[in-house]
This record gives sequence, structure tokens and C-alpha cells, in this order.
Amino acid sequence: MGLGAYLIYFAVLLILPLWAQFKLKRTYGKYSKIRSTSGHTGAQVARMILDQNGLYDVKVIESRGMLSDHYNPLKKTVALSSHNYHEASVAGTAVAAHEVGHAIQDAEDYSFLRLRHRLVPLVNISSNASWIFIMIGIFSSLSGALLIGIILLAMGVLFQIITLPVEFNASNRAMDQLLSANIIRNEEEPHAKKVLNAAAMTYVAATAVAVMELARLLLIYTSMNRS
Repeated sequence: MGLGAYLIYFAVLLILPLWAQFKLKRTYGKYSKIRSTSGHTGAQVARMILDQNGLYDVKVIESRGMLSDHYNPLKKTVALSSHNYHEASVAGTAVAAHEVGHAIQDAEDYSFLRLRHRLVPLVNISSNASWIFIMIGIFSSLSGALLIGIILLAMGVLFQIITLPVEFNASNRAMDQLLSANIIRNEEEPHAKKVLNAAAMTYVAATAVAVMELARLLLIYTSMNRS
């Protein structure tokens, strides 16, 4: 890799994730202070959308930590961080609808979500083992060990790539649900989209970093074999 390639690599590796996190915190911080016109808390929004889609068995619970919002397919719970759970804000409304979007994906057996769930146990193992083989391969100049590490790491990269359509689809579903149920007004729509887009960028950044790291290791492997 030349100097220019290394500069691009480190820019993606360091700057992009920091920028994505900064953008998310700034956007969320701004719209979490703007009260939604519906006056519904995030918990109420989540419950409304779940019920409208017949997902009565999915519970809405409070989770600790800022932006700890998530959907648990095993426990069938939509977990919302305290502020989003209790407050009626544009950001909280968007985030709650997004997490319910995952619940709807689960109920409809959305293919990318199902594939991501199946990859979880494999990725948990491969992500821990990959760097052991990579370090052995690099420091011992064993291309075979490096290749095993790259293959294991590639599973994690695949997981990151599959996550992108899952997240974007959940956001699209969220907006459709919010608008069809008249939970947000037209003037609130672009604000809600900004929150969801900022959150999506964190996944895009993580995927870009993973792909760049995999590409770098592939170049090292190629160079090792040539020498």
C-alpha cells in the first residue's frame, strides 16, 4: 500500500466512525429536545404501532443507558432508553418506530433479518478467533494461518453488510407506520428522517471500516505469498 492508500485507510478507520457518532449525538440531541406534536411518549408510540400490526405479544420495556434502544427477537421485547421511553420527542418517536420496525421484520420473517440472526453464533466465535490466527500469521509469516484469520474475519464483515439492509428497511417501515397512523405531521417527517439517517450512518461507518480492514489484510496476504 502506498502513502495515499494508507491515508485513505486511516481516514476511514478513524475519522468516519467518529464523524458518524458525532452526527448521531448532535442530531439526536437536537430533536430529543423538540416535543412531538402528537404528545405520545416513545413507549406509547411503540405500543400503538405494535398493536396496529397485531403484535400484541411483543412487550415495550425500558432499558438503561443513552441510545440503548433495541429489539430482542428472542424475548420479543422492544427496549427503549429512558428518555425515549418516557418523553414525547421527535427523536424518541422516530427511534421507537424504528425498533418496532425490527419487530415487524421479525413477524414477517424478513429474509435479511433472519440471515443475520443465523449468523450471530458463528460471528461470535469467528470474531474472537480471527485475530488470533491473523496475529500468528503476520508475526510468524505463516500465510496459511493468516488466510484462516481472514476467512473468519470475513464472516464478521458479511454480518456488517447484511446489517445495512436490515437497518434501512426498519427505518423505512418506521416512517411508513408513523405517517399512516398520523403519529407525526408532515412538517415533522424530515426531522424524524434526520434522526433515522444519522443512526444509519453509524452502521455504514462500521461496515466501511470492516471492509477496509479486510482489504488491508488481503493485501498483506497477497504480498506475503509473493515474497
